[in-house]
Formats: sequence, structure tokens, C-alpha cells
Amino acid sequence: MKQQRGFTLIELLVVLVIITLLSSTVGPKLFNKLSSSKVKVAKTQVELIVSALDTYRVDMGEFPSTEQGLQVLRQAPANSQYWDGPYLPKDVPLDPWDHPYQYKNPGSNGQPYALYSFGADGQPGGEGQNADVGQL
Repeated sequence: MKQQRGFTLIELLVVLVIITLLSSTVGPKLFNKLSSSKVKVAKTQVELIVSALDTYRVDMGEFPSTEQGLQVLRQAPANSQYWDGPYLPKDVPLDPWDHPYQYKNPGSNGQPYALYSFGADGQPGGEGQNADVGQL
């Protein structure tokens, strides 16, 4: 009679308990890193768009209006002989939470424009990953 080799039910349960404990302690730390990474990506994208806006202003003499929005960084506005774009290599990106970036001209506090993301919740204000990111 041959003896079959394998794991007992108790051994499998012990392994499952260990895996559950590890995932419950390591998992939240990984998700926090993911959240902070999205904030860093948003900040980097804002810097890229700001650079494109600055180049647009040099060529056109002014920043785009709120009505024109960020689309003029990719497509020439009507009757624009000085436009030398596109100023972004690809379409204007969505923020890391799949919301469009907010652009207003003029900005607040004497700034020429405001460019920002509402963060993870898509609402103004907030804290942590829900905080607004960009130039308000």
C-alpha cells in the first residue's frame, strides 16, 4: 500500500492565516504609497502644463483665456499668426484620478492663472489625497 503525500487541512489553514496576517499589515502601507504617488504625478503634470503655458505666453503675448482653456496648447486658436505649437507632446492629460485639470484666467491673489486638480475626491478643498494640487 502506497502512502500519499500532501498537506493536511490544518497545515493549509495555518498557511492561509499567515498570508492573511501579512496582507493585513503590508497591504495598507502599499496603498498609502500608491496614494502619495498619485499626488506626485499630479504635481509633475502641473509642472509640465505650466511650462507649456509659459511657452505659449512667450509666443502669443498672453496666457490662454478661461474660455480657450488648455486645449490651445495642442490646437491653434482661430486667427493666431504667432501660435507655434503644439506646446504639449500629447493631449492635455487627465489628473491621476481621471478628472480634468481646472484652469482659470485670471487666477486668485494676483496670479495670472490658476491650474490645479481637485484631488482624489474631485471636490474643492480637502486634506491628504483629497487636497487640491497645483497653482491655485
